[in-house]
Amino acid sequence: MMKEKIVSTLKDINGIRRFLIWFYLIGIAGLLIPVSSGMFILLTPLALLMNFGLLMLHHQTGYNTKTILVFSFIFISGFVVEVIGVQTGIIFGNYTYGNGLGLKLWETPVLIGMNWLLLIYTTGTIVQNIKITPALRIAAGASMMLVYDLVLEQVAPKMNMWSWQNDMVPIENYITWWLVAATFHALIEIFGIKLRNPLSVIVLTVQFLFFVVLFLFM
Repeated sequence: MMKEKIVSTLKDINGIRRFLIWFYLIGIAGLLIPVSSGMFILLTPLALLMNFGLLMLHHQTGYNTKTILVFSFIFISGFVVEVIGVQTGIIFGNYTYGNGLGLKLWETPVLIGMNWLLLIYTTGTIVQNIKITPALRIAAGASMMLVYDLVLEQVAPKMNMWSWQNDMVPIENYITWWLVAATFHALIEIFGIKLRNPLSVIVLTVQFLFFVVLFLFM
């Protein structure tokens, strides 16, 4: 009975959308209230895992070997790029990770690879619904991620995610972010990975608005 209820809940797309909206509204309130902000920052990795899990559960085009390999490559490569970036400062600029994203290896959160995949997946799902050429889909997907990062960079230090040397985000970060994102989007196009998911728009939207509100009021 309990299993059937869980399955039914996971199939209720509108219900999940409402849940995500309330989840992030509560998150905003918790982070803006000083007495609870520390606890809510600690919940950030769980929130990322939840979003990723919901997306993968509702991926509608199947998990064949090619899809799994491409997704795994983006996950691992995203993490490796960040490790190199943190250790050398030659990719994104000089920055260090805090504890806001959980467990770290080589001074880099393991979940950062998942975050790259989540953003590629959600923006890729959206641009694949637009009737444009593959090259324009790649550029559009990377540009959506750049806009997302422009806001995220203002909030990340306040949530103990990462911080920049001299508290200044270098322009090279945004350039490289776009190039890496475009490379991953190109892989999706080259290998013909079809992305369809009823939750992609709501996940990307609530996350983006979440960071916008925190940027304005935190």
